[in-house]
Amino acid sequence: MSFSDSLAVDKDQHIYWMQEAIKEAQKAEERGEVPIGAVIVRGDEIVGRGFNLRETTFDATAHAEMVAIREASRTLGAWRLLDCSLYVTLEPCPMCAGAIVQSRIPQVIYGTRDPKAGCAGTLMNLLQEPRFNHRTMVVEGILQAECAALLTQFFRKLRGKA
Repeated sequence: MSFSDSLAVDKDQHIYWMQEAIKEAQKAEERGEVPIGAVIVRGDEIVGRGFNLRETTFDATAHAEMVAIREASRTLGAWRLLDCSLYVTLEPCPMCAGAIVQSRIPQVIYGTRDPKAGCAGTLMNLLQEPRFNHRTMVVEGILQAECAALLTQFFRKLRGKA
């Protein structure tokens, strides 16, 4: 397999798992939550799923990534998620980036940038901060248009401009 073939396989896998994260985001939207979804994958299996639940649970920490990390940790019986990849529709915020580093997730793949709170390269890059004891590989822009459209459409509806 050539290097370019390897990249194509990775991209196909990234698209597949991002579609699963988008399904989670749609669950959030059905509940009136901001449509952000995440899945944590180990091998060829989802070990954690999450979608935004801040409004539903009255919990500022109930971001999609945090919910997925908690579920993956319970599923695997470990707080270190060393062999996992996290797919999320929106670039992680500072809290989620911190939890990703703390849980030792080696790879984060996200859909669209967050110009207001993105900490995987947009405002800052906490996931690859060299002063931390763990750094996470970041892949951005997988199904970017679809992920961005979820958010744009949600906020248009919220503002009554749909």
